[in-house]
Amino acid sequence: MRHLIDVGLLRGAWATDQSCLVTLDELTSAIPNAGNAAFYLQAQTDGLIVLDIEPDCPTRIATDLLRLPDILYSELSMSGRGFHLVMPLPENFHDFPAAAGKRVLREEHGWYELLLDHWATFTRRPLPDHIVARIGAATAAPAFTSIEDLYTQLAAMARESSGASATAVDTAENMPDIPYSQAIIEQTLTSARHQLRDPGDFNHDMSRWEFSVFASLYGWMRTQLLAYSALGVEYSAGDTAWLLYMAALDVIPPRPKHNQRRNGRPFLLDRAAALVADREASSSSAD
Repeated sequence: MRHLIDVGLLRGAWATDQSCLVTLDELTSAIPNAGNAAFYLQAQTDGLIVLDIEPDCPTRIATDLLRLPDILYSELSMSGRGFHLVMPLPENFHDFPAAAGKRVLREEHGWYELLLDHWATFTRRPLPDHIVARIGAATAAPAFTSIEDLYTQLAAMARESSGASATAVDTAENMPDIPYSQAIIEQTLTSARHQLRDPGDFNHDMSRWEFSVFASLYGWMRTQLLAYSALGVEYSAGDTAWLLYMAALDVIPPRPKHNQRRNGRPFLLDRAAALVADREASSSSAD
């Protein structure tokens, strides 16, 4: 938005600070009739969370979520079949340290998720009358009595992470000349191909499945990297991320999200960098 307002050209955000982002007052003043607005949510400082209900969420569960008390704002999602709910930060937010450091807490089937440190795109499309009527007509006891109740269920399943950021791994714009790269990629794929888990193991949540693929490939690739390192070759974290990315392209089917860029690089390359950053941070702490 900053670039659009100042220069008149539209490009993707490359940072989550004032170099790219504007305040809500600045946005509505410059573009009062914008169809939707992307907001970078930081729950701990904003005091808010966003409940994102997906289009494939069963009607009964979606209705229960829409009946939660203390909803500050609700709207249809961009597809017109899901929902966004803005809610106060749960009072028990800090009771789950592993969860408080996550960007997203996702329900196991991918039916809904709590956004904590994440982009949220608001559509300004209010709930239609038939949805409001359905919520009002519901009489069965809801699955969740409060946002604290819902948060507890999702946060209890969160696991501690290293806290390492993908930005800790520097990757060049183009793949560098990495010694034995083709052999490392081929040998990794040969070893891992029949060991990878199926999307069905993750209730077809493709984001979780893809990260599991990166984790598996990384495990097999470490064997190859150690073997070539014994020959005197040094591989940087950026080299490893590129090798992991190229191997992943061979086994992860493309989907529209992969066309996005994160931290100035292709989405899957950034996911590879995130995995490498996490594993290296975990290894350092273990030492």
